[in-house]
Amino acid sequence: MSHLFESITLGSVTFRNRIAVAPMCQYSSTDGYANDWHLVHLASRAAGGAGLVLTEAAAVEPRGRISPQDLGIWSDKHIEPLAKIVQLIHNLGSIAGIQLAHAGRKASTAPPWEGGQILDESVGGWRPVVSSSPLAFSDKHPVPQPLSIEEIQQVTDAFVQATKRSVEAGFKVIEIHAAHGYLLHQFLSPLSNHREDEYGGSFENRTRFLREVVSGVREVLPEGDSSLWVRISATDWAENGWDIEQSIALADKLKSLGVDLIDCSSGGTLTNAKIPYGPGYQTPFAARIRHEANIPTGAVGLITSPEQADCIVRTGQADIVLLARELLRNPYWPSHAAKQLKQDKVWPVQYDRAWL
Repeated sequence: MSHLFESITLGSVTFRNRIAVAPMCQYSSTDGYANDWHLVHLASRAAGGAGLVLTEAAAVEPRGRISPQDLGIWSDKHIEPLAKIVQLIHNLGSIAGIQLAHAGRKASTAPPWEGGQILDESVGGWRPVVSSSPLAFSDKHPVPQPLSIEEIQQVTDAFVQATKRSVEAGFKVIEIHAAHGYLLHQFLSPLSNHREDEYGGSFENRTRFLREVVSGVREVLPEGDSSLWVRISATDWAENGWDIEQSIALADKLKSLGVDLIDCSSGGTLTNAKIPYGPGYQTPFAARIRHEANIPTGAVGLITSPEQADCIVRTGQADIVLLARELLRNPYWPSHAAKQLKQDKVWPVQYDRAWL
């Protein structure tokens, strides 16, 4: 039996294998609503055999979108179209998960294929963008408005309400997005958080916002049928920034708050960080957090071959592998991996004639 195709239980949810579809922004929504594009995009990855299918980042409030075309879950009206997608994913044997997010100071931009530029209010953007401190992401981005303590509590509640809606839609995995330089990461990193109140300065203070979000989300999740994940950037790849040692300490605290898995990515705080891209370049972070914080982890980042993915799980570097670009290229990668690793079929019976 390939380790990649062993089932695993995280929280109270059992996954058929260790392959997850990483959250990938599609920039294809109107007013946050999921549509036929999302249905086909996500369900095809479930048909391809992944154990978990995560949505792209779903904004918990309108100003938390990266672009006007982002998926959202700030309204009860968003539930119904998402529920249709969830049901199909589950019918195909995968688990449906949603990533809850707030872009903070990196909000109000155009989709990548339209240039990714900062959008003014006259062309669909919004002001103010918000963050931990009045520090712009780049010289092209607007200076954000620091969140007041009351506003921090309001955003925390937005995550909680989004979780309730996600549960109503049927999602079994809730992933809190605290990576890639978005709002929660902006509070974690000393490079973007220069606050002098209880949400800035010390490690304890900089992690407070995320810990409060996690506690609030955990409280409203059903105990018998849910799994709570947090995606972090394990390092800013910059001196005096957020780093792996702080990530390990954070993971230990999140474990005590009921988090079931740490999804280990990196970067996003700076525009000029020097990142040593290469196959599995982030996997060592997942390995260290797994062993030193004693919590399950997910590895992501240039994982492309079945043998590589299986080795990551088999050698205890991570419990789950999350694939992004490779699953854009080939939604049926898990099924091809199963055949290559001499495992049973993981795609629908309607496709069996193509197995030979």
